[in-house]
Amino acid sequence: MPTAKSYDVVVVGAGVFGAWTAWHLSKRGKRVLLLDAYGPAHSRASSGGESRIIRMGYGGDELYTRWSQRSLLQWKELFSETHKPLFRETGVLWLAQRRGPREQLTVDTLQRCGVTFEILDYAQLAATYPQINTENVDFAIFEPHSGVLLARRAVAAVVDDAVRQGAEYRTAEIAPVHDHEAKSGFKTTSGEIISADHFVFACGSWLGKVFPEVLASRIFPTRQEVFFFAPLPGDSSFAAPAMPTWLFQEDQVYGMPDIESRGFKVAFDQHGPIVDPDTQSRFASPEAAERARDYLVRRFPALRHSPIVESRVCQYENTSSGDFLVDRHPSRENVWLVGGGSGHGFKHGPAMGEYVAGQILGEVPAEPRFSLASKETVQRRAVY
Repeated sequence: MPTAKSYDVVVVGAGVFGAWTAWHLSKRGKRVLLLDAYGPAHSRASSGGESRIIRMGYGGDELYTRWSQRSLLQWKELFSETHKPLFRETGVLWLAQRRGPREQLTVDTLQRCGVTFEILDYAQLAATYPQINTENVDFAIFEPHSGVLLARRAVAAVVDDAVRQGAEYRTAEIAPVHDHEAKSGFKTTSGEIISADHFVFACGSWLGKVFPEVLASRIFPTRQEVFFFAPLPGDSSFAAPAMPTWLFQEDQVYGMPDIESRGFKVAFDQHGPIVDPDTQSRFASPEAAERARDYLVRRFPALRHSPIVESRVCQYENTSSGDFLVDRHPSRENVWLVGGGSGHGFKHGPAMGEYVAGQILGEVPAEPRFSLASKETVQRRAVY
């Protein structure tokens, strides 16, 4: 009878949080198994898709600004070492109606953290970005060194490098976990029992389905629709460097310039309807497409007749506040629950993996904002 392989840590979920956790643990010489039901950053995952923003502005949330700084450094180091240029320094432009309290907190935090940025008023915006309708926008912050991560390929690069360092990757699905079951290991849907000293469940929108008693009411998967519009023929004004990545704060809309000729991205940051990640339709709705076009006409009028060349349906996995979840399972001391990316988590993958590894190995103190106890059953979004 062959002996079952022994692991120090099994990480379930090969999205950005799970991939970087496996990477950091394997870097420390731990025996790591990384599992995913479909594959790294697959098409259903919150980490899937073409692109994600990495930016430093978080109002007064210095924790996330510093995590973004730390993460961008690690992303760049990985891409340099693996010869995979998957970061685009497009710059990130924050647009707001006025310099209110949140805007001032952002300025103060960026200064305190040593982030390079510029402040632009209405006249400067109109002169610098004539392709943007900046009506009712009197204040903007530009982060020149922030930009875009090429998402699914970036996660695949992390997984490949973790495997190069000694981690093992396998495609497998963990069955739903109930509190009364044995605590020595977990069963896959194919019947295999997997044992390890520690388990990390970084399952994104599936966390509530894997741990229904603990998380079904505390993780809120929402439907988010994204559209890519064709650029104008022969016109580079909607591609970097002429066009940065952008966020209209009051509108809660963001987008990216035309990258790799895939189209000009428009997406809404408001939380969509709560969905089941296994059963929701992956086709964008006509209503959402019409809404995106209406916004395009309003803010980027030169593109009013541009066709939609691609659309995506993904999901956020929100916590009640938008803060991440990193904590032990309440009745399984060797099980860690990691998730709650809440629409802003992708950029933080490296810092998250570093933090989770540090928690497992007892190297860093716990952040109270990430605790399970802080996660409520009613959404009161506080992190943007």
